[in-house]
Amino acid sequence: MEAPIKTRYDKAGPQVAEALRRRRFEAHYVSTAQEALELALTLIPKDRTVSWGGTATAAQIGLMDRLHQGDYQLIDRDTGKTPEEKQALMRQALTCGTFIMSSNAISADGQLVNIDGNANRVAALCFGPESVLVIAGMNKVMGDLDSAIARARQVAAPANAQRFDIKTPCAVTGSCGDCTSSDCICCQMVITRACRPAGRIKVILVGEDLGF
Repeated sequence: MEAPIKTRYDKAGPQVAEALRRRRFEAHYVSTAQEALELALTLIPKDRTVSWGGTATAAQIGLMDRLHQGDYQLIDRDTGKTPEEKQALMRQALTCGTFIMSSNAISADGQLVNIDGNANRVAALCFGPESVLVIAGMNKVMGDLDSAIARARQVAAPANAQRFDIKTPCAVTGSCGDCTSSDCICCQMVITRACRPAGRIKVILVGEDLGF
């Protein structure tokens, strides 16, 4: 990462974290992925079940590896041997102790923007798990809500469609086609303006480019 970008992240990050705290999120800013990993582990109780949505960010900082190596009660949909088993595990995740995810975008004034195809991530974000841990690189922070929505649709969704090899227009062109296809990855869009109950959603902002 170029030094000026890193400097901007380290200066803007604490301000975004404060904006999130004003909206009753428990928010933290850390400069590096290693710091994010260490902090995340302190926020995940070992006496509660742990699950997650599809999150490249958590994998990038090494959190998935540490969870699998540690003494945690995991609900991992990837252990399902059939589509039905995976669906059952995804439903179990909605009542876990800690649900881990990223955010497709965050506005500078502290609002989370998330787009989903199956709705398992946004469902858990809204209600169910006792606690939600959101880990996001500063590359996902945009100046205002409209820009955050545009990022979720124009950057995150096409990248994820390509990552999962989903047959949508955006997977082919790299740009949102506003489709309603059966494989649409943008079936639900959730804007989380504030956290209730206070502190249920914990956000770790990381001063690096992470995720899509």
